[in-house]
Amino acid sequence: MKRSSDNKNYRKKNRRRIESRRTENRTTESRKSGNRRNGTGKKENKNTESRRKQIRRYRNERKKITKMPGTGLLRLNFGVLIFLALAVYLVFILISYLSTTHIAGYEVKLGSLALDTTAKAVCVRTEKTYTADSTGYINYYMREGERAAGGELVYAIDESGELSSKINESQSVSSNIKESDLAELKSEIQNYKNSFSDAKFNSVYDFAYDIEGTIEQINHANILKMLTGVSGNKVSNSVDLGYSDTSGILCYSTDGFESLKASEVTTDIFNDDNYSKNSLVNGDLVAKGDNAFKLVTEENWSIVMPWNDSWEDEISDEEYVQVNFLKNDYTIWGKAAILNNSDGKYLQLSFTNSMVNFAADRFVNVELITDAKTGFKIPNTSIVQKEFYLIPEGYATKGGDSDSDGFLRKSYLENGGETTEFVEAEIYDKLDGQLYIATEIFNPGDIIVKPDSQDTYTVSTKSSLTGVYNINSGFADFRKINVLYSNKEYSIVESGTMYGLNVYDHIVLNGDGVADKDLMFK
Repeated sequence: MKRSSDNKNYRKKNRRRIESRRTENRTTESRKSGNRRNGTGKKENKNTESRRKQIRRYRNERKKITKMPGTGLLRLNFGVLIFLALAVYLVFILISYLSTTHIAGYEVKLGSLALDTTAKAVCVRTEKTYTADSTGYINYYMREGERAAGGELVYAIDESGELSSKINESQSVSSNIKESDLAELKSEIQNYKNSFSDAKFNSVYDFAYDIEGTIEQINHANILKMLTGVSGNKVSNSVDLGYSDTSGILCYSTDGFESLKASEVTTDIFNDDNYSKNSLVNGDLVAKGDNAFKLVTEENWSIVMPWNDSWEDEISDEEYVQVNFLKNDYTIWGKAAILNNSDGKYLQLSFTNSMVNFAADRFVNVELITDAKTGFKIPNTSIVQKEFYLIPEGYATKGGDSDSDGFLRKSYLENGGETTEFVEAEIYDKLDGQLYIATEIFNPGDIIVKPDSQDTYTVSTKSSLTGVYNINSGFADFRKINVLYSNKEYSIVESGTMYGLNVYDHIVLNGDGVADKDLMFK
């Protein structure tokens, strides 16, 4: 019965709770409906939205400004740190660029140079000059450089102009060419056609010159046949014919050196102001006794040039020397002889052929071909001279933390006592027991103490070395070189020397103004 009574009480309480909630819900609904009627809900919504905006603005500001934990400093952005680091680096590079020496480098490589053995030489030949037998206008019937046989007609001198008129008449009927002459022309043209090469186009000019000479010879032969009378050398009373009395190469110029001997050559001969060449031109007016033509009668000839002391090691012991003529790039061997003429030493090169190629030349530019020098090839602008102190080899010692070379320099303590200090010093060369030490290491008058001895040496004596500045390490480091040979632009340096260069080293291209240990900036 008790349990039944408890259940009834529980149900009563539950009904009251439910009725209470229903009453509250009805009250709430009635308030909302009332608010909608009088507009108070709209105002409440606006206030709520405004408050929400203030909260969002406050939170955003909190995100932008956040204090470092434990300090009053603002937290720095990581991108700003990177920018500052780059700015500091760029400033450092700029300062380094402005404070260092700007240079161009050169990489050392093996190379070779031909000896500079170019020279101007005078040609010495056996020559014979022929003079005119009368006065008049001279006409030549052979080309310069051709070989004239003994007794061959070379020229005719026209005293009255009769020969010139006959030549003009002959040219007006020059179409009457013999079959044999025409065949000669065709043969020359065909031979040239068969041997023509695009790579040797300059041969066209030689061919044109040859054809012109052949036609001229045919024309002159016809003229002479027409003009020659029974009087032998006389075509008429006003025309004289000139013949060669021996064989030789024809030249139509004279210079007064036709009888020059190799032993008579002096430096005055090579002075252009002292040289005059008289050319003999077809159709010129000549007087009796004037030079008419010249023959070079022997194939043996020579060239003579002033001696150069730099040739001593290369030429003095050679019996034959190869020579290149720069005029036509023609190379032959000549027998060498050294002449001691009245004003100095000369080199004579004698030849037994090729005279015809230079018969009209008195002076030629040649290059003596000798063995090329090999080694490290470097520009002459890199080479400098540097002074060093000389210290006897016996005073050098080892010391310091790196077991490096150096010397014991005498120094004095505060109490007046003597002691020694080790001074590290790089050795740049060793010659005749003397070490070459940079002048920046010691001062004049410094006293060097010999190891394990009481002997001393006072620093004072200086000497120079030839070298270049090595920049492998980013600063100028002097290196001694031994120059084997130089021309105007480059030098060949001995390789494999102690204290010297190695292949692929980098050196300063222009050594002027560079000092040892200068910081280099490429």
